[in-house]
Amino acid sequence: MKKIGMLGGMSWESTAVYYQHLNRLARQRLGGLHSADLLLWSFDFAEIERYQSSGDWRGVTGLMIDAAQSLERGGAQCLLICTNTMHKMATEVQASIDIPLLHIADASAPAIKQAAVSNPLLLATRYTMEQDFYKAYLQRRHNIQVMVPDADDRTTVHNIIYEELCRGEILPDSKNKYLDIIIRSGADGVIFGCTEVGLLLSQQDLSVPAFDTTWLHAEAAIDFALQ
Repeated sequence: MKKIGMLGGMSWESTAVYYQHLNRLARQRLGGLHSADLLLWSFDFAEIERYQSSGDWRGVTGLMIDAAQSLERGGAQCLLICTNTMHKMATEVQASIDIPLLHIADASAPAIKQAAVSNPLLLATRYTMEQDFYKAYLQRRHNIQVMVPDADDRTTVHNIIYEELCRGEILPDSKNKYLDIIIRSGADGVIFGCTEVGLLLSQQDLSVPAFDTTWLHAEAAIDFALQ
């Protein structure tokens, strides 16, 4: 099994889910007492959020590169950025290391295509919904065109992520707000484009296909580690 390097802590709530998924998948594939071979770098998310909110993407890119290089020196044979938003600097991080970075959009695209949805809704942080690094990547690499909520709904989605989900607060009222946004959008699928969204929603809550990027990313990592 190859050793998987994880850039996590953004937030640790979803990184814990990654850890569970990766280990459960390894046990399912290999049986017995097997678990995933992992190295985890867990950031203090308060520091990362300060960079994000101030727009200092250059500064936070430096932190990501330093951490990725440390994981590579520690023996990691591939790298996961355990957050959709921080794939904004995926190109720079990949250029700084000699091991493959497994992009979360590449991991998610096959499931989206297989479901043959034409208007998937992207629920994510404001950065992921409003900037092009993620949407354009899906369009350019996978010919997947996504929808995003309107401005007021984007604010609602973003605030629930940062003020609740990243703090471990799972509130029924917020789930209802997300479901209302999905219904009003008319989307025929939903991309959980923030790794915390799966803490609040699941496929069982929806009448259209859901694509949990945390799960799909973890599955792709185990596929790579065991190939």
